[in-house]
Amino acid sequence: MRWERLFDDLEAQLEAEAVLELDAEVADRTRRERASLTLVDRLVGARGGASVHVRVAGVGMVSAGVLDVGADWVLLSHDSGREAIVPLAAIRAVTGLRGRAIVPGAVARGFGLGLALRVLSRDRAVVDVVDLDGQRLVGTIDAIGADTLDLAEHAPDLPRRAENVVAVRTVPLAALALVGRRA
Repeated sequence: MRWERLFDDLEAQLEAEAVLELDAEVADRTRRERASLTLVDRLVGARGGASVHVRVAGVGMVSAGVLDVGADWVLLSHDSGREAIVPLAAIRAVTGLRGRAIVPGAVARGFGLGLALRVLSRDRAVVDVVDLDGQRLVGTIDAIGADTLDLAEHAPDLPRRAENVVAVRTVPLAALALVGRRA
């Protein structure tokens, strides 16, 4: 009888140790997985989901849905319905992201900020440009260089024509906080 109790006790101890080892291994794997996630991964996981709150340098807090994500940019849809490209370098904090990317196989677009902005340039869209210091410019993107954009500044209600352009400003892509397409 005593042997049975002793063996039962030993078996219970071994089971408890196995459970502890498994818990420690799961916790360690979770920490390693979490440590490998980038902001891009987490933004990809938020794509198409609930709004997040993004603090953008020079802009402040923006409540928006994540529409798309690239290697160094995110396309946000403001609660007002407007869309804007935000370079990841301009993001200061995000509230509302899940702890991990939850969309299996979802990846960010493989192209960078310059190519994303070329679409706006090609469409001759009137844009709002906000730099990291909060300076706001309005105009049409004339050209995208390797690390700059040329913005033809003009009134938002006027087309980009030579007589309407007040200045052509070259802005380093690294200085951008937000580029939003006007309706």
